[in-house]
Amino acid sequence: MDSFTHLALGACMGEVFAGRTLGKKAMLWGALAQSFPDIDFIASFWMNTSSNLLAHRGFTHSFLFCAFITPFFALLAERLHRPHNIRLWKWISFFGAVIFIHIFIDAFNNYGVGWFEPFSHKRISFNAIYVADPFFSIWSGIACVALIIKQRWLPDRKKWWVMGLGLSALYLLYCLFNKAKIDSDVREILKKQDIAYTRYFTTPAPLQNWLWYVVAGNDSGYHVGFRSLFDSKKEIAFQYFPRNDSLLQPVSDHEDLEHLIRFSQQFYTVEKWGDTLVFNDLRFGQIIGWHDGHGRFVFHYYLQHPLDNKLVVQRGRFEGWNAETGLSLIKRIKGN
Repeated sequence: MDSFTHLALGACMGEVFAGRTLGKKAMLWGALAQSFPDIDFIASFWMNTSSNLLAHRGFTHSFLFCAFITPFFALLAERLHRPHNIRLWKWISFFGAVIFIHIFIDAFNNYGVGWFEPFSHKRISFNAIYVADPFFSIWSGIACVALIIKQRWLPDRKKWWVMGLGLSALYLLYCLFNKAKIDSDVREILKKQDIAYTRYFTTPAPLQNWLWYVVAGNDSGYHVGFRSLFDSKKEIAFQYFPRNDSLLQPVSDHEDLEHLIRFSQQFYTVEKWGDTLVFNDLRFGQIIGWHDGHGRFVFHYYLQHPLDNKLVVQRGRFEGWNAETGLSLIKRIKGN
């Protein structure tokens, strides 16, 4: 999830835990703890881009890290707020829940989370919600602002954190329902359209949860398309992208390539742009793909020019967005 969402959710959880006892300091502790796993951004200052891709949401998003950092926060807060009537186990329960919620909800989008680091490098991705979905974030954001403005003794503070946390949780469940419906439709369509595949995934297109991006294929290549919950026809207009592994021969011994393949979870293609080899991680979607089915992929990495890849995940996320493509997104959401 985006940083704003983590801050707002953490602040609401802090209010639940000790809003009446600690006042708005409890919200501050919640926001701090909820954001803390993203401390891995510091790694970008000394790691190259491909290594940093694996470090982000790696160990600091693991169960082991959660277990280590929780008592640190608990002991620190318990000492700083003496005298108080909050027992240590309550502090531990609070910080454990807040940090766990961070690494839990991060697994709902497509980047992947290293829950089992360092024992296993397997990344967990539920692909159920876009990384920045305003329909998920708005409830906790509104609640957080209201709780900051309102005085600590007002009796209606409870309704705000109930709304913030409750509606966010309900929306997440709604996203899982949409995911199950889309996956069922996609499997039926792949069979109907006689598309061979050994792996596939679905994930929401940007900023909503009704239009979904679909990738299915094997080591030869991938079929890419979009499916709306409101589509009436049981078909998808796929575009095919060959994987082109043969193009990787000149860089087969590069460490960057090993990291990228592992990070992509095998969902990648390779292209040649002029004299440059480009590695596409398909999981992050196409640049305005609902508008241009042949569009480039958001995540494209220049294999022979690693220094040009500082913003590789964000590079094409909103490239080409304007009124026309925004309206075409709304139109495509409405269904065929």
